[in-house]
Amino acid sequence: MSAAWAQSLLPAATATGIDAAAAEVLKSTGVPSASVAVVQGGKIAYVKAYGKARLEPVMLAEPGMQYSIGSVSKQFTAAIILLLVQDGKVKLDDPVGKYLPELTRANEVTVRQVLSMTSGYQDFWPEDYVMTSMMQPATPQHILDVWAKKPLDFEPGTKWQYSNTNYVIAGRIAEVVAGKPLIDQLQERIFRPLKMTGVFNSDASRLRANDPTGYYQHALGPLRPAPQEGAGWMFAAGELAMPASDLALWNISLMNRTLLAPASYDEMFTEVKLKDGSGTHYGLGVQVGERDGHRVISHSGEVSGFVSQNTVFPDDKVAVTVLTNEDASSAAAALARKIAPLVLGAAPKTADGAATAERRALDIFTGLQEGKLDRSQLTAYCDAYFTEEAVQDFASSLKPLGAPTSFKQMDEELRGGMTFRVFDVSFPDRKLRVTVYEEPDGKLEQYLVIPSGS
Repeated sequence: MSAAWAQSLLPAATATGIDAAAAEVLKSTGVPSASVAVVQGGKIAYVKAYGKARLEPVMLAEPGMQYSIGSVSKQFTAAIILLLVQDGKVKLDDPVGKYLPELTRANEVTVRQVLSMTSGYQDFWPEDYVMTSMMQPATPQHILDVWAKKPLDFEPGTKWQYSNTNYVIAGRIAEVVAGKPLIDQLQERIFRPLKMTGVFNSDASRLRANDPTGYYQHALGPLRPAPQEGAGWMFAAGELAMPASDLALWNISLMNRTLLAPASYDEMFTEVKLKDGSGTHYGLGVQVGERDGHRVISHSGEVSGFVSQNTVFPDDKVAVTVLTNEDASSAAAALARKIAPLVLGAAPKTADGAATAERRALDIFTGLQEGKLDRSQLTAYCDAYFTEEAVQDFASSLKPLGAPTSFKQMDEELRGGMTFRVFDVSFPDRKLRVTVYEEPDGKLEQYLVIPSGS
């Protein structure tokens, strides 16, 4: 898939906004490259790579390159376990001791607690660099022997604590139950059905020469090629590499619920509660929550030389994937945060309520930029407000701004027998606010554009 083809599926202003955001983040963080994929309307709408995949000799980043995605891999491991649950071979509330009896308190920790990071097993790799011991090959069993046989960090189900060890346990359970390597199960049951043809097992060998080089730096020193973890260390917790477009295919399957049974998606996306009833903001292999009124399913990832961010807004049929090639960097998350409002605000939506109101208000706004106004939508008072002078002022002042990069409803309330709505309108260098009063019959009593104080 070429970047040029993908760009044509987004409004020009949205694509320009993403390009500007990428340039800004790469400049401010110094990260060599970023690979971006956007899903909008449930389809891949934008794929583009920015910067340098390799510094010396220079190799520019391209959309088809495979980046290590780190802990974004965990949701794939969770999905395999859920498929095995569907097969009747595993139960989420089984004790892990049913499959791996040698682990600490194995009969008191459940599969669900392992997948939700509430088990108490100690993390074998919390650091943001590769220790010298991890540069030598290892096996998942070695990780379990050293870290999953230690005393638990807390009583199972009483705390949430991120731990890569949990997913080594989950991966081994999948292998014990299915009788085949985890990577083979992933290929057979997930990647091939979804036509994710660019997936690479970076735990088994280095990325190829025509894929990005991972980098790191000491403080603010020069970027240097990052050391490679020894084979076997990442396994089910972070073994995968792929192009951003392959993750986009996975994201589409999540929002459309096409691969797993409905009950499995419910399990994956439901926040796991602790024994005292408090929330964890984590489901099974994914973070769950809300952002600005949008339900969001997300996860970040980091391995040596690479950081990723994958964010899905399932109800909006929108997803943003950002892959970068420098470790311990905030660039992937920062760029994803900048892209999300651009594509959420412009996303084609058919639902009633705020989404419909946004589309209507945006259409009026863009019409006024051209000096055009559908007066059939207005009450008599609003029609009288829009004199020829008013329409000319709207056009002359708004048209030079170009297309908005984001148009988003921020507030809605009842007032004076009408619905009052506030919309934030963003451009690359400024923000505006639109206020609207809508009568019960749908006609607009007010449509004002004012400078924004935020």
